[in-house]
Amino acid sequence: MTTTKKRDLIEGRAALVVIDIMKSAFAPIPDDKRAIAHMPDYAERMARSKLAIDKAREAGIPIVFIKEVHRADLIDMGRETDGDEDIHCLDNNPLTEFAEEELGMLPDDYRIAKRRYSAFYGTDLEILLKGLKADTLILVGGLTDVCVHYTFVDAHQGDYFCRVIEDCVAGSSLEAHQASLKAMEYLQHGAVRSLDEVLSAMQAQAESHAA
Repeated sequence: MTTTKKRDLIEGRAALVVIDIMKSAFAPIPDDKRAIAHMPDYAERMARSKLAIDKAREAGIPIVFIKEVHRADLIDMGRETDGDEDIHCLDNNPLTEFAEEELGMLPDDYRIAKRRYSAFYGTDLEILLKGLKADTLILVGGLTDVCVHYTFVDAHQGDYFCRVIEDCVAGSSLEAHQASLKAMEYLQHGAVRSLDEVLSAMQAQAESHAA
């Protein structure tokens, strides 16, 4: 088996990418009424992302908020309802809005709307990350097995160092969540990290910049 060089959690400059944490994550919707299945502690994991967001602000790490949104006439839904998912993330649904209060979002935060699962597909995320001179992308949000996974893969293929905070992502099921984490770890060793590890790395970066 190939031995890979052990990488720092943050290589070069980091950016925190917050994927699809919208009002719907915290709405009291019964599981059997949701358009997309969620693992049991989904809302708790999404809420926990605020700890990473707050620490990133403190450390001067840019944050990019991503949300999936589709037009109400479904013209851009494509093949997204051909599998397990029902119609979701319509632009006329208030629950499709960013969870601004829950995440402590600010008016000048970077925000990107996407029409597909990957945050790179058909968006200006790549241009923004180049402007930010980001080398390491730290991912939080959902679903682990869909939008987080596909964003991770595209970032990997774009030669970014990719990290996903296991405590702050959640899948359509626990099994799908764990399988996707394993697949991401396969692509980059050390990709899956705990929130405590990431907070420590952000703090260390802040201290190094202040020195």
